[in-house]
Amino acid sequence: MKKILIISASVFVVFLLSGCANNVYYAGMEKIGFHKRDIMVDRVKNVQESQEDAQEEFKSALEQFGTLVQIKDSDLKSAYEKFNDEYEEVSDASEELSNNINKLENVSLALFEEWENELALYKNQKLKAQSKKNLDDTKSKYRKMMKSMRTSEKSMKPILDTFRDNVLILKHSLNAQAIGSLQGKFGELKKDISTLISKMNQSIKDSNTFIKEMN
Repeated sequence: MKKILIISASVFVVFLLSGCANNVYYAGMEKIGFHKRDIMVDRVKNVQESQEDAQEEFKSALEQFGTLVQIKDSDLKSAYEKFNDEYEEVSDASEELSNNINKLENVSLALFEEWENELALYKNQKLKAQSKKNLDDTKSKYRKMMKSMRTSEKSMKPILDTFRDNVLILKHSLNAQAIGSLQGKFGELKKDISTLISKMNQSIKDSNTFIKEMN
């Protein structure tokens, strides 16, 4: 029980320090003219770029997988190593995308909290009501965009799991029989990746709409 309490306290301290670091960062950026709103828009663009990069990596990994399942015995080791490299790259691209979505969520929540707190500073009730409406509208558009981003992010996991399973089975059974067992997976992966790319494109479209309305 004591050990659990120590671990929980450690997690809380890390969380607290992380929050403090973010606050210091936002305060520093504001001093040089970059407000949370500006950072938020920049991070939306970062997510878009990560989505585009991830799309290319998923397509490249699928292409290499398609080559692998058609390869001859003599070239199996080389083809496996290329596929493993592709898996590592698509895994890294997926992780970067998730990190960028989390960073966007972090600054967005900080912005909305600040906006909410500043509503209490208004003396003019008409201006306060107008600001409250703008906040509610921005939150609504943000939630739609974030839902689209998280949906596409969630779609990556089963594909990554399939790629990883195939890498592992080939690592320990690099022979024609193992290749034969994977041939039926190509069509399934192709369909899943096509669906993923469609979701990412929709997310990018929603992001563009959000950026336009923010500006």
